[in-house]
Amino acid sequence: MNIFRIHIGIFVALIAVVLAGPLPAQDEDVFAFIPHGGKTLLTHLLQDAPTDTVQALLTSKHTREEWSGYLKEHTAAIGALAALSDYEMLTLADYLSFNMPLPEGSVPTDPGKADWTAVLPADGRDLALENCQFCHIITVVVTQDKTQDAWLGTMNKPSHVEIEISPEQREALASYLVLNGAIPVDLVPEELRAGGASY
Repeated sequence: MNIFRIHIGIFVALIAVVLAGPLPAQDEDVFAFIPHGGKTLLTHLLQDAPTDTVQALLTSKHTREEWSGYLKEHTAAIGALAALSDYEMLTLADYLSFNMPLPEGSVPTDPGKADWTAVLPADGRDLALENCQFCHIITVVVTQDKTQDAWLGTMNKPSHVEIEISPEQREALASYLVLNGAIPVDLVPEELRAGGASY
């Protein structure tokens, strides 16, 4: 009888672990092979940037090319930029072109105390992880090498149009995937390789 209770206890504990799901830190480790999106890159940059730089970044409207030029010109003044790779700089410029300026009144008055994860809009990486795994493994998305038009074509198919993201978010997601997708399958963790990029 005691052995039966022990087995039931173990079973209940296992069910609780399964229902609780993985810890956020474990999720991040599993998806670490997917390059950072613009929100993450900008969050790191804003933590140490002077207030006038924060204001300039969050209240200006530029194209991706204009943002790329701006970031290159300010690399010496904004220390965090120097650590970014060319792809990260382009990803950040792309994110800024889609999401800036922030709506009036949403720019924090004290950037040093801001919760940037709550203030900044989702980036392409966020959108992929939040929306692309309902029907298939994320590997199917991030290992494909497609043009912007091809991604938008996929997103506008009947199987994808019901995903509740705006047309602007679809554009931003497609742009992120063009810049950061086509990840070689051998860089994908084993547990995420099932299904490959055959979808």
